[in-house]
Amino acid sequence: MKLLDSAVIYLDNHLLVVCKPAGIPTQPDLADLAKAWVKAKYKKPGNVFLEPVHRLDKPVSGLVLFARTSKALTRLQEMMRQRQIVKIYHARVENAPKEQEGTLTHFLVHDDFRARIDPQGKEATLHYCVLEKNVLEIRLETGRYHQIRVQLAAIGCPVVGDKKYGAKTPFGPDAIALEHVRMEFVHPVTHQSMIFKKSVDS
Repeated sequence: MKLLDSAVIYLDNHLLVVCKPAGIPTQPDLADLAKAWVKAKYKKPGNVFLEPVHRLDKPVSGLVLFARTSKALTRLQEMMRQRQIVKIYHARVENAPKEQEGTLTHFLVHDDFRARIDPQGKEATLHYCVLEKNVLEIRLETGRYHQIRVQLAAIGCPVVGDKKYGAKTPFGPDAIALEHVRMEFVHPVTHQSMIFKKSVDS
């Protein structure tokens, strides 16, 4: 399997943004494909520096940001910690929330290959609004393991196809109806405002 040119959303000397299909993990699979793509594009001998700044779960599709230099990686990781990178997701859920918009805050613990709500866990916060029947737009405040999936399930609105968190409706092989569709941040080197969107036909 090769990374297709059509999956690359943006490329410069410091960043690479790729649209990940559902069904493959961010690491090592997508990262290895992206490294091979950069190596081939620039005919680079030896190893390629390329590190994901964040991850998407295997069954989730959408934008993944990579750093091409250690300087960019360090600065982007700090921006993530400071919540200076806006990440927007769309989710199709089995049941619409009672409120048209709202904020969810839970405390999550990361167990083996799943997350659960526990008062002793780490705070997880997201904001949502209903775009249309059973389709939500979600903005992450924090970036916990399986956060969107477990928080929506906790209010009775599991993501379609997400059997791990109680969904009954199938979606597709190795996929759930959750995608990372938009990302906004200030470029770590040029300081330009960057906005990336997942294309409709990705």
